[in-house]
Amino acid sequence: MIDLADRTFDAKNDPGQLLVTDETVVKLRRLHPATLTEEADENGPVAWMLVIPTTREVMEEFLRKEIGERELLDRTAAGASYDAVYLCSALVLPEHRHQGRATRLLTEAVRAIRNEHPIEEVFCWAFSAEGERLAQRVARQLGLPLHTRAS
Repeated sequence: MIDLADRTFDAKNDPGQLLVTDETVVKLRRLHPATLTEEADENGPVAWMLVIPTTREVMEEFLRKEIGERELLDRTAAGASYDAVYLCSALVLPEHRHQGRATRLLTEAVRAIRNEHPIEEVFCWAFSAEGERLAQRVARQLGLPLHTRAS
């Protein structure tokens, strides 16, 4: 799964992208327990996703490319009232794709956050056409508008 993440996002070579470290995981869990989710079988993780609840103001700065993913997380305070969710990443091992895992994990995560916060919109920074389609499916299932950051 780590190799797939490295090949897909290459976050180590892009200072604006979020690196998932132990410190990042702690901060994400403080925002909401549903920020990180994985699905596993007897061999280990087969699907993994990350979402970040935040405010509309932070979302808009991110969409205008004034801040990157790292700043998005840094500017999102634990305990705040969130009205937007960043669909940050979803990874599914190739042999487990096209079974609805990513869509289900992402919609469940946003619904869990929505149970506690007035989420009104979702946003993404799609790295592929497949990622864009996934974000569109998730937004449609949730009945929320989707905003996309241009590459």
